[in-house]
Amino acid sequence: MILTLLTLAFAAVFFVWGRLRADLVAMIALLILVLGGVISVPEALSGFSNSIVVMMVGLFIVGGAIFNTGLAKIIGAKLLLLGGNSPFRLFLVVMGATAFIGAFVSNTGTVALMLPIVVSMAAASGIRASRFLMPLAFASSMGGMMTLIGTPPNLIIAEVWEEAGNAPLTFFTFLPGGLICVVAGTLLLIPLSKWFLDKGKSSRSDRANGAKTLTELVEEYNLSTGLFMVSVPERSAIVDRSIGDLNLRALYGVDILEVRRSDRHHKILKKIAQYAPKPTTVIHAGDQIYLRGDMPDVERLVSAYGLVMESDGAQLNDFYDIGLAEIVIMPNSSISRKTVAEIGFRKRFGVNVIAIRRKQIYITADLASVPLQAGDVLLVQGSWEAIGGLDSDPSAWVVIGQPLAEAAKVTLDYKAPLAAAIMVAMIVALIFEFVPPVIAVLCAAMLTILSGCFRNVEDAYKKINWESVVLIAAMMPMSFALEKTGISSLVSSALVGSLGSLGPLPVLAGIYFTTSVMTLFISNTATAVLLAPIAMQSALALDVSALPFLFAVTFGASLCFASPFSTPPNALVMPAGQYTFSDYIKVGLPLQLIMGVIMILLLPVLFPF
Repeated sequence: MILTLLTLAFAAVFFVWGRLRADLVAMIALLILVLGGVISVPEALSGFSNSIVVMMVGLFIVGGAIFNTGLAKIIGAKLLLLGGNSPFRLFLVVMGATAFIGAFVSNTGTVALMLPIVVSMAAASGIRASRFLMPLAFASSMGGMMTLIGTPPNLIIAEVWEEAGNAPLTFFTFLPGGLICVVAGTLLLIPLSKWFLDKGKSSRSDRANGAKTLTELVEEYNLSTGLFMVSVPERSAIVDRSIGDLNLRALYGVDILEVRRSDRHHKILKKIAQYAPKPTTVIHAGDQIYLRGDMPDVERLVSAYGLVMESDGAQLNDFYDIGLAEIVIMPNSSISRKTVAEIGFRKRFGVNVIAIRRKQIYITADLASVPLQAGDVLLVQGSWEAIGGLDSDPSAWVVIGQPLAEAAKVTLDYKAPLAAAIMVAMIVALIFEFVPPVIAVLCAAMLTILSGCFRNVEDAYKKINWESVVLIAAMMPMSFALEKTGISSLVSSALVGSLGSLGPLPVLAGIYFTTSVMTLFISNTATAVLLAPIAMQSALALDVSALPFLFAVTFGASLCFASPFSTPPNALVMPAGQYTFSDYIKVGLPLQLIMGVIMILLLPVLFPF
């Protein structure tokens, strides 16, 4: 018992101190309990196989797909229309939408779905996401109190109540108390989030290493001027011919910047492929070709090959498979004074030079014959893989910024309908429980990967925040230690026993705050399992209705905000919001205490003794 209490104290101190990562602290505490013989190895590892933890991993992938496909931006834009540019209105929109979804989907699932949406919305509005993400986690827990399926503690007390021979609790028995939670919590979080989480404007303009966005590169080099998009009919004379064979630059003075090919027969499973022009690239019927040149030259080309002019003011704004990057020629570089044609960028490096910036002059015509000088900045175009290999020769040039980091921000927006369909199917499965929730989430995660919502499997794995996963998995076995050493039953029984003579309301308060304190150290589900039978026995001893006591357990277990690891939603938003343990104490602790007082006073009104 002493070792367990010391371990809890160690974890609490280091969580607050913040000098060690939270997941490392949790792992050290877990190892101390195992090595000290308090819990067994299977018990220590049980958290890593827990369905909640596995579900978190799947939800990170689903959330990543929502972000990757631009669905987060689309939904965020809709929320922005409701919230306008007012941080206050945006805050209310986030709280309301999250609480509503949380009433029907697990709070973990709600946060994983809403997190990328809120991050996109915050970036678009120029407000730091930290202002919204902790309230987002809290709103999911409060919204979960509105229905029977909103959170596991609700199901636990419903089962205990029914096992005692009472009529089953209905789906919306929880609605009055849940609505009070959402309204009171929102009103309290308005000042708390403003005081402690509003740390200024978004740092959208902060860029590392001089990086520019792809849109800024297009605008700076004026790539859309003289840009035309043409489509290739089946009977066009250009079909099945290679770009090298066509020799359009010599014959028409026109450059091909991009060839785009899409499967138009499947709107949901649509696949778009982009190709940087190479001599060996073959044109197919149905392709869209982006051309750069003068209008008369492009019109001659279109007429000669039977092409269809789609747009004479095309925009380069999609970068799914190919991208742009700047490289600067170094002093004494081996390529200095050589022309672009002599260097052979396309053949040697798989990229095309499409513009040169020399001091304040931008060169876009006859690039092949331009001799390069030290200090020239070359705008190159190619596949992201080819661009990633450009930094292999730093003596010749240096890649400006972090083009691959920009590539990671490019959304596969043509996959947004598919990601939306998968998300809706997952939510329906979670609500109606066609399959276990963890299986529904894992199926959704696999579908997003297999259907191309990620560039590759590695991209999907990168979306998983392992710090949050390890933190929750390592803290879950703490319930075994508290139960095996008798700490849980000792504290609960002593508190309830000492207050029993004062009447039902003090006992109700004791049960609520005992549950609330225990949830700081073990999961809310485990706390509800431990405290629900004690609440039932306490009500029987006082000869009053057990319903308000059971509701005190579920509200105390779910409305726990003062710790990042008391509920999975709290842990999910911690890295994205860049929160410290003290942030949860400053915002969550007063919220938890005030909400506790409100619920203790209202529960006997909603569910009389």
